[in-house]
Amino acid sequence: QVQLVESGGGSVQAGGSLRLSCAASGFTFSAYVMGWFRQAPGKECEFVGAVNWGHAYYGESVKGRFTVSRDNAKKTVLLQMNSVKPGDTAGYYCAAVRGDMVSTSSWEYEYWGQGTQVTVSS
Repeated sequence: QVQLVESGGGSVQAGGSLRLSCAASGFTFSAYVMGWFRQAPGKECEFVGAVNWGHAYYGESVKGRFTVSRDNAKKTVLLQMNSVKPGDTAGYYCAAVRGDMVSTSSWEYEYWGQGTQVTVSS
């Protein structure tokens, strides 16, 4: 049974940091691109970042502030969020798609976690 379980969400003040974690099970983790998306109320799902076997890619709004990394041995993917802004407030979701081509399109991802909420106060 495939599972993606996010953790680490919470409330943080603007300028602060937060680290999200996603634990994967039930599929061959190393064969999948792992991505992070976010969605705020009333807004579309937004690509945050993704990592394949060796490279990370980011959405424009988070470049230079967020870092995506993975540990294939532990089957986890991390999202380090630095210099957060109120606009980063959203539900954050971990997702997986088979292969090594990174996609920024949410509909191409096969597996999804339940999400974790991040709230940034000014």
